[in-house]
This record gives sequence, C-alpha cells and structure tokens, in this order.
Amino acid sequence: MFPRLPLSGEPTTLEVLPRLGRCCRGALGQKSWRSFLEILDLRHFSSADLRPLLDDETQLWARLLSWDYSGSAEMILRYVDAKILPGYAAVDRGRVFGYSFFVYEGNKGVIGDLYVTNGTRLPDARQVELRLLTHVIETLQQSPGIHRVEAQLLAHDANAVSRPFLDTGFQRHPRLFMVLTLGKSATEKIPTHPEVEIRPWAEADYQPSAAVITAAYRGHVDAQINDQYHTLSGSLRFLNNIVRFPGCGVFDAESSFVALDRRAKSLIGLILCSRVRHDVGHVTQVCVLPEYRSRRIGESLMAATASSLRRRNFSLLSLTVTEANARAVDLYRRLNFDTKRIFDAFVWEG
Repeated sequence: MFPRLPLSGEPTTLEVLPRLGRCCRGALGQKSWRSFLEILDLRHFSSADLRPLLDDETQLWARLLSWDYSGSAEMILRYVDAKILPGYAAVDRGRVFGYSFFVYEGNKGVIGDLYVTNGTRLPDARQVELRLLTHVIETLQQSPGIHRVEAQLLAHDANAVSRPFLDTGFQRHPRLFMVLTLGKSATEKIPTHPEVEIRPWAEADYQPSAAVITAAYRGHVDAQINDQYHTLSGSLRFLNNIVRFPGCGVFDAESSFVALDRRAKSLIGLILCSRVRHDVGHVTQVCVLPEYRSRRIGESLMAATASSLRRRNFSLLSLTVTEANARAVDLYRRLNFDTKRIFDAFVWEG
C-alpha cells in the first residue's frame, strides 16, 4: 500500500533528493516528558537502528490487516542502509521510535509510510506522528519541481493524523478496508455471460489492461487519488509496480483474471490479486470499461478470484475502496465483504 521502492541496479526515483538535514530539538511541552525529542534526517541511520521499530510495525500490520509486512520492512531497511530513502526519524535518547519516508516520482511526491511505536517511557505517539508528518509535508511542498503529493495511510484510522494535511491544503478521501472470509465454497451462483470470456491473466495483457484502466478511471474519484490513472503510460507504471514488485504483496497470477468481449476479441475488464500473507489475498485492481458496466462482469471477476483462492485454501480476501465510490461499495457489501477499517487518502496539488 505504499509506493514501490526500486530494486538494486535499476533507475531510481530517489536520485533527486531534497535538502534535508535539519533537526528539531526540544521537548514537546508535556511536563511528564523528561527526555528530549529529536526529529532527524532518516539517512543518518542504519537498518540496525530501525529494525526494532520495523519489527513492531510488522506485528501491527499482522494484527490489524492480516498482512505479512516483513517483505516490505526488509525492502525499507535495505534502502535505509543505502542512504537513499528520504524521510525523518523520531529519536529519544538515541533510540529511533518513529519514522516516515517518502519517494519522488517525477513532479510528484508520495508519502510511503508513517509509524511510531508507543511504549511506557515514550512521548505520546500521536503527537510524534503529527510532527513527523509536518516535517515530511513541509519538505515535499518546498521541494523544487514537486507539484503534487499523495498519501494513503492504511494502518491509521480515518482523521487520526489528518490535521497536518488539511492545514496545508490537502484534499481528504476516506477509504474502506474490506475483507471477505473464504469458506469452502461460494454461497452465491457465479454470474455467466455468453458474450464475455473470463480467463487467467497473461503477460500479453499488459498493454490492453493499461488501456482499460485509463478508460475505466476517466473522471472517476480514484483518478483524483492516483494520478497514474490519467494516462496510458501512468497506468503501465501502475501495472508494472503491482505485477513485478512486492510493494503491495506478491502478485498472484493464479487469482488474477481478465474479461474479454468474445465478439470484439478485446479486453474489457480485469482483476489483479496479490498474496499479502501465505493464506490471504488482496485485490490490487479491479475495473471494467464504462460501456460494459451493469452486466455483473465485475462480480464475475471477483468470483473467479475468490474461487481460485478457495481452491488453494486461502482464508481471507481483502481490498480497499474509496468511500465515495458508492457503486463499488454496494457491490462488495452484496458479495459479503465486511468493512474492517476506514482510513484516509490525501492529495495536494501545488
């Protein structure tokens, strides 16, 4: 759920880094705090400094989201050691107990993560989160050439950390984290379409899938949240990140499908699924061309994915959906998905 980090040896979006290095020292004003909080450039630290914090965060994701965050945590730690991950760390008496990082994608900045552990001797975690975000937002908005900033904080409740965003001109979009418990068999009959073929995803589907995504999200609320949907090249980057890199779980080709118009022999919809735990799938994309909606094709794609996961003894399927996308929310509720969390997406246009 955070932006993919580049692999070693490939071109990196992190090459142009802001002028960081400022540090803010001082107590946060609560009389009970006897230590001083420092907010420091993340690149001052190594994986050894952050590993206990990332281990705590991995446990949080497992508890809240049934998500194995360990792969993402290891990727973050590699880039911390490479000193190319921009962000800030919260430090108390030499111990890192919070961090937030971001990446650059052209003229856009994406806030990748925010986490603060909460222990008995530590300052109030929420106040530290707000300070970290304030530093990150200020850095991004003042970075030359950055005209857009995006953030989705899946592990934070809606409105919990919204103040720094809203105070600096961000738009807030509430989103739902929904889950479906996978039993041994489907409780509803899968809709069939004589004119539509549902088949497994293939490598050759990249270009036509990108075209479907671009068309499906034209004028859609989700295109306000993710500007990659605006263009064919952006949709191709989105697909590449989902399919080839583990930023949002490990792509699961067996539970990913496309819908084809038999007569026109063209791709009209798709669903992509990743493994976020050995027995948990997560829908990373599902869409259908506007002219083919209201035919239950999206429902058929969801059913194909759920059926594939059931056959392999997966226990859970999750997804995220923007609250304002009432049509999709209604579909998922009809398919017995339950809302487990409400979180926020934030967007700033400079």
